[in-house]
Amino acid sequence: MSDETRLQDPAVEAPAPDPLLRVADANRRAQALMFCAQLIFLEETVFVADELLERARTETHLFAEVVSKLAGSHSVKDWEAACRECVQHQLDFVRRDCDRLFKHGERVIRMTFSLTDEPRHGG
Repeated sequence: MSDETRLQDPAVEAPAPDPLLRVADANRRAQALMFCAQLIFLEETVFVADELLERARTETHLFAEVVSKLAGSHSVKDWEAACRECVQHQLDFVRRDCDRLFKHGERVIRMTFSLTDEPRHGG
C-alpha cells in the first residue's frame, strides 16, 4: 500500500498509543459536538423569532391593503377585483414563505450532518 493511499484512508490511521490521549481526543470531540449543537440551537431560535416577526409584519401589511382596497371600492365589481388581487398577494406570500422555509430546512440538514464531520481546528 502506497504512502498516499494510507494518508487518505482513515481506517489505516493508527489510534493514539496512549489511553490518556485517546480519552483526551474523545473529550475534545464531544466538546466540539456540544458547542456546534448549541450554536445550531441558538441559530434556530433566532431564525424562528425572525420568521414570526416577518410573518406578522407581512400579514399586517396584507390585511391593511385589503381594508384599504375594500374601503376605496364603490361597487361589487370593485370588491371582487380587490379581493382577487389580495388573494393573489396572499398566495405569492405563501409561495415565497414556503421557498424560504425549504431552503432553511436544507441548510439545517447540512449543518446537522456537519456535526458528524471531524471538528475543524481553530474555528
